[in-house]
Amino acid sequence: MAFLRARAPFLPCSFWLADNYAIMGRLDEAEALFRSLLALRNDVGLLSEEYDPRARHLVGNFPQAFSHLAIVNTALGLRGRGAANKRSEGAQPVRSA
Repeated sequence: MAFLRARAPFLPCSFWLADNYAIMGRLDEAEALFRSLLALRNDVGLLSEEYDPRARHLVGNFPQAFSHLAIVNTALGLRGRGAANKRSEGAQPVRSA
């Protein structure tokens, strides 16, 4: 994953990357990144502001509200995009009167 190449990526930005993948229609990549980020949570489901991929632990301010807000926003965005895509596949064209 690209976010793991950074020295200690700021986790909200990593969630924002997943958001942008979804906006571009790259839903598989968005969901894979989202799941990878969720796997970084500690035993009670909390995140800090950064993650050190070499040491494999959360670093920085803990717990970080921005990271948790990003989880919620990305989850809602992915859920909405998936539902919107499914609805649009079976949609009929709108006809003007």
